[in-house]
Amino acid sequence: MSDERPVRVRVTGPRTGHVRRASIASEIDAQSVVGEIYMRSLIRSQLKLALGVVLLLALSVGSLPLLFELSPAVRRAHLLGVPVPWLVLGIGVYPVLIALAWFYVRRAERNEAAFNDMVGGGRE
Repeated sequence: MSDERPVRVRVTGPRTGHVRRASIASEIDAQSVVGEIYMRSLIRSQLKLALGVVLLLALSVGSLPLLFELSPAVRRAHLLGVPVPWLVLGIGVYPVLIALAWFYVRRAERNEAAFNDMVGGGRE
């Protein structure tokens, strides 16, 4: 047996002039100020979308009782023996609700996909 010890060799990479930047996802995971700003931007865009949909709902469906109150001709009209306001509120409102729900879900998913692409989740 030999008394020679193996020689230690330090392996290093070439020095580069730039500092490695942290990714957006790591900023969010670390709950840093930058990550908080990105999360606030997502929440703000989702809130803006939700308020817009609620406003559309209030203007379309919410204004129907006011329309019926201000228009006696519509209030007294009947179709197949059923008052028109009942038909509109009982049947006609549902397609509007479904359309608004579909619009909201599609736009919310688009917001989340854009955010995911921004933070680097789209790279796989």
